Formats: sequence, C-alpha cells, structure tokens
Amino acid sequence: MSDFPGFPVETQQFLRELRENNTRDWFAANRPCYEEFVKAPALAWVAAMGARLKELDADIVVDLRTNGSGSLMRAARDTRFSKDKSPYKVNVAMMWWHGCGKKMQHPGFGMQISPDDAGLMVGMFHFAKPMLDAYRQAVLDDELGPELVSLSEAVEAAGYNLSGKHYKRAPRGYDKDHARVEWLKYNNLHAGSHDIPPSVISTPRLMEVCYEHFAKLAPILHWLVRAQERYGGV
Repeated sequence: MSDFPGFPVETQQFLRELRENNTRDWFAANRPCYEEFVKAPALAWVAAMGARLKELDADIVVDLRTNGSGSLMRAARDTRFSKDKSPYKVNVAMMWWHGCGKKMQHPGFGMQISPDDAGLMVGMFHFAKPMLDAYRQAVLDDELGPELVSLSEAVEAAGYNLSGKHYKRAPRGYDKDHARVEWLKYNNLHAGSHDIPPSVISTPRLMEVCYEHFAKLAPILHWLVRAQERYGGV
C-alpha cells in the first residue's frame, strides 16, 4: 500500500470552482487554498509516484521545482497565441521524464487531474525536428521498426490506443510502399487512460492504479528512449 494517502477531495473542488471563476482576482483571493489543497499534495504525489516509476525506468527524472521547469506544470496558461484568454489551467498536471534537459524534449510519464477525473499518458506529445528525424529513422530500423509494431499490438491488447498519426501521406523522400509507411505519418507518439474517478484519486489506491497503467504503457517510453539514443533527437 502506498504511503501517499490520495489527493484531498478539496483538490478537485478547487479545480471545479476555478473552472467557474477563472479570473486573476478569484485566484489571488483563493491562493491559500491552491497552495494547501493543490500544489502541496501535487508535489508530494510527484515525489511518491516518481520514486515508484524508478522501478520502470531507473533514470526517470523527478524534479520538485515549481517554476514550470520541474515535474509540476505551471498553473498559469500561456494565452499569447490562444483565443481563450482564461488565465489559469483548470487541471493540475505533472510529468516525469527520461533524459537531461527540458521535459518536453524527452519521453515521459504524465498525469493530469481535472475537475472531474484524472488521466495518464506515456510517450511524447510533440516531436521537435531532431526527434522527428530520429523517430523516422527508428521506424525504418530493422530492429526498432518491428519492435514498434509489436509494442503497439501489446498496448492495444491491454486496452489502449497509440496516438500521434498526423500526416496523410509518407513524408517526402520516404518510400510510400514501405511496410511501415503508416508509422512514418506520426509526428508524436503517446497513449494513456483518461477515466480515473474521484473515488480513486482521493484514496491510497491511486498509486497502484496509476502504476498498473504506467507499467503497461512503459514500452512506449522505452522504445522512444532507444530511438533517441540510437539516432539522436534532442
């Protein structure tokens, strides 16, 4: 049984109220609640879950900084290029990743708690140009390419779907008749679960439920790590 007791019910209550009152004035007035019921338990969870994830990847990064560079994502939204000018995210999100440097440049385990439930992901949401090139080389690799097909079948058999297909046709310069051409149409690669209910989030069961999902999805992270190590990508 995990030492983490679960998130307090006030965590999601705060997120529900923020969803209805997403203004800087409201957040400022309720910041003590955010600090106590969202930020503090989230950091405790980052540490506890991170320690457990080292069983799946000994080199996973657990970063307790709260400036946006660590495992805990910022509460404030970047609204510069969005029509939605709501200043705050109505979820609390965190990430544990493999590799030195910025978290979004590496494969990782991710989680977010919304006002209604929680979701998990493993993989990468976006391939920057170096990683996209490395990924495509790995797809064509005689060892890594078939492994990607096999792990996708295992992930689907466990009840998940891999996501990330973006392009309608093979990238320019690649064989459109290649046996794994469909995999060349991806510009990210991830899978996850989005249905963890409050009845789990607020109890010690959260650790085992999340770990079970992460263990089934970990082959995605391991494959992406091998692709980076073999072909670059950062």
